[in-house]
Amino acid sequence: MTSCNYKEVNTEEIAFNEKKPSWKPFFRQVLVCTGVWTSYFMFGLCSGAPTVFIPQIRKEANSTEIITDEMASWLTSIFSLSGFPWVIVFSVFTRCMGRKLPFIIAAIDTFLAFAVLFFSTNITQILISEIMHGFFGASQIVVSILVLTEYTSPRYRGLFLTLKSATYFWGIWASNAIGTFLHWKKIPLFGIMCSVYTLLTVTVWPESPYWLASQRKYEECAISHRWLKGCDDSSEKELASLIDTQKEYQRNNIKRSMTLKENIKDLYVTVTSQVFYKPILIATMTGTLSIASGKLVFTVYAIDIIKKITDSEKAAYIGMLILDGVTVLSMYVGCALSKILKRRTLLLTAGSIGVLFLFLLSAYLYLIKLSFVNENKYVSIFLLSAFSLAVSCGPLILSTSVYGELIPVRSRNLAICVIAVVGKIIIGTVLKISPSIFKTFGLHGAFLTFAIATLTLLLLLYKYLPETKDKTLQEIAESMKVKPKTRKETITLISEKKV
Repeated sequence: MTSCNYKEVNTEEIAFNEKKPSWKPFFRQVLVCTGVWTSYFMFGLCSGAPTVFIPQIRKEANSTEIITDEMASWLTSIFSLSGFPWVIVFSVFTRCMGRKLPFIIAAIDTFLAFAVLFFSTNITQILISEIMHGFFGASQIVVSILVLTEYTSPRYRGLFLTLKSATYFWGIWASNAIGTFLHWKKIPLFGIMCSVYTLLTVTVWPESPYWLASQRKYEECAISHRWLKGCDDSSEKELASLIDTQKEYQRNNIKRSMTLKENIKDLYVTVTSQVFYKPILIATMTGTLSIASGKLVFTVYAIDIIKKITDSEKAAYIGMLILDGVTVLSMYVGCALSKILKRRTLLLTAGSIGVLFLFLLSAYLYLIKLSFVNENKYVSIFLLSAFSLAVSCGPLILSTSVYGELIPVRSRNLAICVIAVVGKIIIGTVLKISPSIFKTFGLHGAFLTFAIATLTLLLLLYKYLPETKDKTLQEIAESMKVKPKTRKETITLISEKKV
């Protein structure tokens, strides 16, 4: 690609003079990550905007008919549902164009989407803006995850991935705070400024070393890898492993003209191999965990939920901002814990505590319905805050981080396309039907439903989820391969001989 010229980077000097660990690669990785974090922040602004602009518009019009409940559910969920076709497009883009250009396209799209929202004068234009954000949302699942996993060193990758999740909820919190104290059109104005920063940042990125290696551009791959991760022993070992693996893969898969039947057979062999479907199934379960917990639903519909519990509009807005603050603070606590604890331990422990509070909330609200206890808004907000604290420390920051690490190195674009399409459909569907669940089963029934779904996923992850902390993507992929049975068979034969 002509736009990616790496000759200007003096890597020969780096290779000879920077054998010792340096802080330069760390700051370069941070520079790349700030662009991705800002894009997640903007996605948070987009996700949180309907929470505040819907009641504001209704209040300005002095009528709920201007935005019906049906339209409100579409405005809340359409950014996810409209995104899943673009997941396929971005998967093709990242395969053919790399990571940098698709990210630039996504940043331009969000700039235009926020501009449409800012200048909108009716509900149809707002809906169009949300649909445009679906394109940008697809890039967050496909492109941004690839950038964060491929551009960062194993020792920093976990922290950078968890900070990514925190910035998304920073965006929701900022959106809710702006909508609480200012006019909602300040939200897209803020988003426009953030998108400009993202576009400026991405101009200094190199192309992904993983993509360059997959294109047999090994010299450019080495240049990009050393610029990003330095030339210390661990980085050079990772680079050598990456290039050797790709060369071996290319040798074993010499390209020739294949018939349609052979292509279909090759695709079938790929998707039915354990190294492909096993990480995809585990990654899908891990990514779904944060949705199944109900945290995103409770965040998006925070005002309606808290208002129903406390029967106070003022308490609803205050409670929403408190819960947003607890969520963001808890996610940074989770970031710190992720450097101390193993990913699997933190995810399962925090998730289990979150499930406990979901059951407690369900029981408490059911007792209120039966008039066994009187509703206390402080108790309600405390239980919601405790639930947010537990879920934010674990599932919320680690679910997408771990799923990003589990994506197989080979057939990476196909794998992330499958995971992202499933994820987009699940998120959009859950957000769309949540108001119906609240009406049909009540809040206590909704909390119980999310508790059971989360518990089921946690039990499955307890059995199948591997540990990924401080491992390279190649090492994680190797751990997914079928374990040879030769040793077990040998031991059995030796035992039989002794008898």
